[in-house]
Amino acid sequence: MVETQTQKAPLFSTDKKPALEAISMAQFIAFAPYVFQASIILRDSNILNLVEQNRQGSAVADLAKQVNMSEYAVRVLLEAGLGIGLVFRNEDKFFLAKTGHFFLNDPMTRINTDFMRDVCYDGAQDLEASLKEGRPAGLRHLGDWSTIYQGLSIMKDPAKTSWFDFDHYYSDNAFPVAMPLIFSQPTKKVMDIGANTGKFTLACLGYDSDVEIGLVDLQVQLNVAKQIVADAGYSDRAKFFAVDMLDEKSDLPTGYDVIWMSQFLDCFAEHQVISILGKCHRALGPDGRVFINETFWDRQRFEASAFSLQMTSLYFTTMANGNSQMYAYELFSKLIDQAGFEVVNITDNVGLSHTILELRKK
Repeated sequence: MVETQTQKAPLFSTDKKPALEAISMAQFIAFAPYVFQASIILRDSNILNLVEQNRQGSAVADLAKQVNMSEYAVRVLLEAGLGIGLVFRNEDKFFLAKTGHFFLNDPMTRINTDFMRDVCYDGAQDLEASLKEGRPAGLRHLGDWSTIYQGLSIMKDPAKTSWFDFDHYYSDNAFPVAMPLIFSQPTKKVMDIGANTGKFTLACLGYDSDVEIGLVDLQVQLNVAKQIVADAGYSDRAKFFAVDMLDEKSDLPTGYDVIWMSQFLDCFAEHQVISILGKCHRALGPDGRVFINETFWDRQRFEASAFSLQMTSLYFTTMANGNSQMYAYELFSKLIDQAGFEVVNITDNVGLSHTILELRKK
């Protein structure tokens, strides 16, 4: 097996925080809802932007006039921002701190924040019910669906925009690395399972002028993807298959050299992952290959990346389907084995935080 792993020590294997830092972190957790809300208001009211622009420091009274808020409102927000770490104060003037800079300007942080606010925040109160009942109890705040995937193309904004921004920001970064891996061998037909809006399909069709793509997803998603593929002028090389991957009686189309799944299997429980991989096993010929693009939290270089993935698992619990997660590779590799595949190549550090696995039949 070929493997590109740069992580040297297991994440979260020791308790590194000194006692005083641990106490501070405990308080941060206790007040987390206000930390989140105050930070967003500071960002979206333009206060942080104005503080960043004024290198000489910003006074509360001046900021209040510029953002059309009372001095009281600006003051309590900025004082909260001191404890959060977004700003610091010197001689009654406020300056943007490093954390404030990244919260304001880092694209990934902005996308994560909007996703939490627009998709997850209201439903987070139903986490306990979701865990106990094995269903996304928080989804009621977005729509009347059994899983979020049934409502993606018809979800109301801003949740719809924030969901797709979140999904595409992470997955699209993997495509430039994936193309040479997939086409390192003669490949005539690629199946894209969980095709979503067809972005991977477009990347493949643009990369190889002869390849044919089979898009597999729920019909509600294929309706969107079909139009996008047509608008790009690729309809002659694309076929669309409406398949409910959770239907035990459903089968995948055959005759494909490669199956691709990006940020797809994390949407399912362990037994469902095994079942889906079983469908792939039956659909592929003896020389067929499966490529899985996922964000395994235990293969991250930094704890901050792993933390983001662990928190995203709670989105799956409360909002998506109630039984899936951002898996640890340690667990996921066992599911691959049970489905009759072996991992022959691992490419870590793809895009922002992804790993691409190449599988073959055992």
